[in-house]
Amino acid sequence: MIAIFSHLFDPLTLLAMLGGIGLVALFQNGAGAMARAMTALRPLLVADTSRDRDAARAAMLRIDQLAQLRGLACTDRVKTANPFLTDAVRKLANCDSTESFELWAAQALADRAQRHGAVHKVWLSIADAAPALGLAGTIIGLIGMFAAMDDPAALGPSMALALLTTFYGVVIANMIAVPIAARLSDLSDSELAWQREAVDRMSAIARRENAPLRRASIREVA
Repeated sequence: MIAIFSHLFDPLTLLAMLGGIGLVALFQNGAGAMARAMTALRPLLVADTSRDRDAARAAMLRIDQLAQLRGLACTDRVKTANPFLTDAVRKLANCDSTESFELWAAQALADRAQRHGAVHKVWLSIADAAPALGLAGTIIGLIGMFAAMDDPAALGPSMALALLTTFYGVVIANMIAVPIAARLSDLSDSELAWQREAVDRMSAIARRENAPLRRASIREVA
């Protein structure tokens, strides 16, 4: 059994497959998306959207309380560890109107969704390219076999190439790229969901605090 598994690893064939798949994905998506796709592997392992959602909800309670006591201008005193939430709180504290905050939030969320989609597309491109390149390697191996029919010693390497490239293509596509793409898609949906929830809460706070009667009461307290 160990001997069989040892034959499944051919460094040159594997490197050629990985290089070809990388080039196809690069041509389809561009260098920026490829870099973000590789960077996304870290949050793939450590991201916890439930924890981020709960932290955002706790922060929103503090923001709401501070807005009621001091007004919107003081809400940026609430510190958060999440970069998006930090930017949103800063924008909320400095926005000229509720509409300007809502426009910023809609654009920010759309941009994030687009970046997430681009990363997801890279991994789907890899999943599509791997079997295709595996099939190309199989065809090359078969050509080598037919070209060396008069030399039995040359049939083995060509047959190995034909089978290994198909094997690598299936493994890379179905055991690496597709699971990564699915996991990143789930993380993106969960992250955008709690961020939209936070933005909606901030918009409601902004509308309440920007009401004329509410502004007047805050000035009287001040």
